[in-house]
Amino acid sequence: PNLGVVRVDAERSFVIADVPGLIEGAAEGAGLGHQFLRHLSRTSLLLHLVDIAPFDEATDPVAEAKAIVNELKKYDEELYNKPRWLVLNKTDMVEDSKDVIKKFVQDYGCKGPVFAISAISGVGCKELTYAMMDHLDEVKKTALELETKEIDPPEQAKNEPIITEEHQDFN
Repeated sequence: PNLGVVRVDAERSFVIADVPGLIEGAAEGAGLGHQFLRHLSRTSLLLHLVDIAPFDEATDPVAEAKAIVNELKKYDEELYNKPRWLVLNKTDMVEDSKDVIKKFVQDYGCKGPVFAISAISGVGCKELTYAMMDHLDEVKKTALELETKEIDPPEQAKNEPIITEEHQDFN
């Protein structure tokens, strides 16, 4: 995977991992499957980037996208259940892009957020970047709240003094 830093503004940034070439059979070790999938396990958000204007007309982007999701599920149920957003790229290269996007989302059965972008022209990329940053900020906030949440000690321990070596009288 290729790692990069996405700078949203002067105070906010995040690390992104580009995992290219995940193929059908990756969960069984095809290609660099296990190495790539292991990297995905350390992320808090998955972006499923799909080109809706494939190079080959015989290619079915929906079938290919579903195959990748199946690889995630076969490899690790926890990875499969991570937040996953659908990012449809090359929207500038298809006629009637709104109709193509709508049909793709319907055929794919997407239930999460969907972003339509053109990586080459930048259309939709800023909105995606800010949505990712907002999501990651929320994940951090939730994790911090869980860490700092006070848990009451058991009743019997509440009134007992805490004695450390520094405070004990050894005479």
